[in-house]
Amino acid sequence: MSVKFNFNPKQVVKRLLQALPPRARDVIINRYGLGKTPERMTLEAIGKTYKITRERVRQIENYSFGIIRKSDIFKKEVAANAELEKYINSLGGVVHEEHFLKKVSDDKSVQNHIHFLLTLGDEFKKRKEDEHFHHRWFVSEAIAQKVENSLKKLYESLSSDSLIPEAEMIANFLDHLKEVSDEYKNEEILRRWLFLSKKISRNPLGEWGISASPNIKAKGMRDFAYLAIRRHGSPMHFTEVAKAIQQLFDREAHVATCHNELIKDKRFVLVGRGLYALSEWGYASGVVKDVIKELIKKNGPLTKQEIVDRVLKERYVKENTIAVNLQNTRFFKKNKEGKYLSV
Repeated sequence: MSVKFNFNPKQVVKRLLQALPPRARDVIINRYGLGKTPERMTLEAIGKTYKITRERVRQIENYSFGIIRKSDIFKKEVAANAELEKYINSLGGVVHEEHFLKKVSDDKSVQNHIHFLLTLGDEFKKRKEDEHFHHRWFVSEAIAQKVENSLKKLYESLSSDSLIPEAEMIANFLDHLKEVSDEYKNEEILRRWLFLSKKISRNPLGEWGISASPNIKAKGMRDFAYLAIRRHGSPMHFTEVAKAIQQLFDREAHVATCHNELIKDKRFVLVGRGLYALSEWGYASGVVKDVIKELIKKNGPLTKQEIVDRVLKERYVKENTIAVNLQNTRFFKKNKEGKYLSV
């Protein structure tokens, strides 16, 4: 077990199940994966085994919980529930079901026994997953509601292309948690609460944003290339991009395939021989000639040196390449002041 409790979950559950008659006990064991194998059976599968309806199985399940809760055995095991409640509170009082069970133990069977104790205990409340949140358990309705409301507000504050460092995301989340006790306002708890949301998520580089965004839910080569170049912070050669994808995301990235994907996506701009930048950085699209024409269009006639200086901010090329383009009279000419105009 990853967490050392003062009780043995399997032994506690074994004692609690003694309060049930044989068939009810078997139904509960199969339903919650408490037997030799940790596989949980559905209501329908159990119904077929006993030749009864799934609704009848549900009735037996509810009946069994009632019997256990009224038993003397249950009253003797209150210490286990108290310890579980204390542990959940130490994690923030609201926990993501899957993450919590994995934190408790790597053993699926132990996880099932803990899940059974949570389901059985009156102290613990569960909300099933919905549009906004994953399955979660809590011991305080008030805290759970505040956390969920704050997560919804945080989601609404994000744009579709938001990509936020974790420390900043936690700080933003904290801004929406004014009414939560200070004891819960620490980085670990806030991070755990962020993972409750299905609308907000973290990408492989630890940056947060809207779950559906390709910046967060990266799928293809283009998405991984975008994240790699953005992390690098300056233009990269396509061979470097392919190498970065392999290093950062442990994904196979063929150089030729990577280059083809960069060419096709408007998020990337070719700024030199094989060098790509992000269009969001303000680089103009097109070849050097197009960049010069756009500069003149925006700024009016410019001197050769002004054009060279500005083009070098847009493209990684030699000054001579710019000069050659300016000599093309099909596209550019000089005025009386010696400044260049577009033809």
